[in-house]
This record gives sequence, C-alpha cells and structure tokens, in this order.
Amino acid sequence: MENGAKIYVAGHRGLVGAAIVRALEKQGFNNLLLRTHKELDLTRQAAVEDFFHKEKPDYVILAAAKVGGIHANSTYPAEFIAVNLQIQTNVIDAAYKAGVKKLLFLGSSCIYPKFAPQPIAEDSLLTGPLEPTNEWYAVAKISGIKMCQAYRLQYKFDAISGMPTNLYGPHDNFHPENSHVLPALIRRFHEAKVTGAKEVVVWGSGSPLREFLHVDDLADATVFLMQNYSGIPHVNMGSGSEVTIKELAEMVKEVVGFQGELKWDLSKPDGTPRKLIDSSKLAELGWEAKIPLKEGLVETYKWYVDNVAC
Repeated sequence: MENGAKIYVAGHRGLVGAAIVRALEKQGFNNLLLRTHKELDLTRQAAVEDFFHKEKPDYVILAAAKVGGIHANSTYPAEFIAVNLQIQTNVIDAAYKAGVKKLLFLGSSCIYPKFAPQPIAEDSLLTGPLEPTNEWYAVAKISGIKMCQAYRLQYKFDAISGMPTNLYGPHDNFHPENSHVLPALIRRFHEAKVTGAKEVVVWGSGSPLREFLHVDDLADATVFLMQNYSGIPHVNMGSGSEVTIKELAEMVKEVVGFQGELKWDLSKPDGTPRKLIDSSKLAELGWEAKIPLKEGLVETYKWYVDNVAC
C-alpha cells in the first residue's frame, strides 16, 4: 500500500477496526475511508455498491462483523449467520466491481474443527465438525474465505484472508452476557470489587486452553499482510502462547485487584477444550506478536475503567 492511497476500513468502531485505524495512522496512512453503521449499512447491497461506486477506495480491510461469545452465538444463530454472510458478500463483491487493488478479509480461529490437531494449521479447515456453540458464525467466516479464494481464481482479484485467534484490548465488547471470555472476566471482577462481593463465579471448569492476541498486535499484523502477502490460502494470526481459563481468571483477578474468592460453575459449557493456532506461516513472512498478555491486560483494564465502568 502506498502513502496517499484511499483505504476503506469496514467496521472501524469495533475492537479490531479501531485498532487497524490506529495502526494505519501510525504508519502514515491518513487517507482513510470510515463509515459508521448509521452512515452505511453493510447488510444492504445497494447501499454498499453505491458507496464503492462513489468513493472508489484503493484498498479494503474488512473488519466489520457481528461477533459475540458462547451465549450470544447460542441465542442468536440466525443473526450470526445471516448478518455476517450479508456483510462480507456485499463488501467483497462491490470491492471487486469497483476495481479495488487489494482486499483483506478478517475471520476467526473458530472456523476450525472442534477437535482439530493442536496447534491448528491452516490446512485443518473443513476436516471435521465445528464447535456447536459458534458454528453459525464459523460457517459464515468459512464462506468469506472461500469467496475471497473464488474471486481470486476466477477474476484475479487480490483478495486475501487472515484468521485471528482470540483478541482483546481497548474498544472490546464488555457486555455482561454477549461478550467474549476475557472482557467478561474484566467486567465481572471489576463489578465485584466495586460492590464488595465476596466471590466471583466463572463459567465451566477453567481447564480449556486459550490463546490471546492483543488487538494492536493483530492490527499491526493486518497492515503487514496487506503489504507482504498475496496468496490463495488464508493466514493464521496468533501470539503462539496459551493459558488455561483458570490461569487467565487468576491473572484478571490480580490486575483488577479483586480480593474475594473465585468459584467455577461446572454446569456451564467450557466450549472447545483447546485452541492454539499455528502461526508459523505468518512468522515465516516476518511477523510476530510483541505485547505480553499481562501487559495487555493492565492496559485493557485501564481502558475499561476510563471508558466503560460506571
């Protein structure tokens, strides 16, 4: 990407999109196209085509999506598959028709089978059943990967896909029911500390292993791929390190400063038992994560206190 190029970041107000905007501006890309959902509803095909026809962006980073944790995926399966399919289909097709030079589609590591060999390599895609609690979202994201590949094969459109691991950081969703595990823990421990609660109850057994990547690292990797990769296969984007949910909860408890007890609700689902993605392809291209989990948690909690907590 050349300086002065017009770059459209779809979903710039979300966790990922906001970080990508910060990374682009930090690297001197200032001609950014940004639209709120109110200004441009990406589920409406005509509106998306009109936007691309008028604005003619040079590059597109597709970070817009309907996202959520286990509870949200289980409660709103129709929305998770329909909205995400609509967004990505409209944006990818309109980008190609408008002559966009390159597009990067961001998915999620939940695209992989529930019991895929660990660490999960890119070629594990479509080799087994998905995790049932988020299969609707996963199917949509798999479709996005395949759409990028199909448009490359048939139309020579330079569309690539990146699959991030679990993300966290400023601008995350801290909703008490519809958030992912890490922001949910931050909110729960903070509220317990403020109210003087004696204990915090966490879903599941605490045994699942998870990998976390700070969203600023993800944004840096996204810009890196836009500048250094143009292959057909999707690329995993992870930190390469993992912790148990129990270790994570203890770490969040320490960062927040909650002094009470930590208890586990074994009646609630754990989700996938282990999820570490193999990011060796990204490493071979020359990129690796830089922000340690503890350091990232301290920063994220500070942002939560300053911007979300009452």
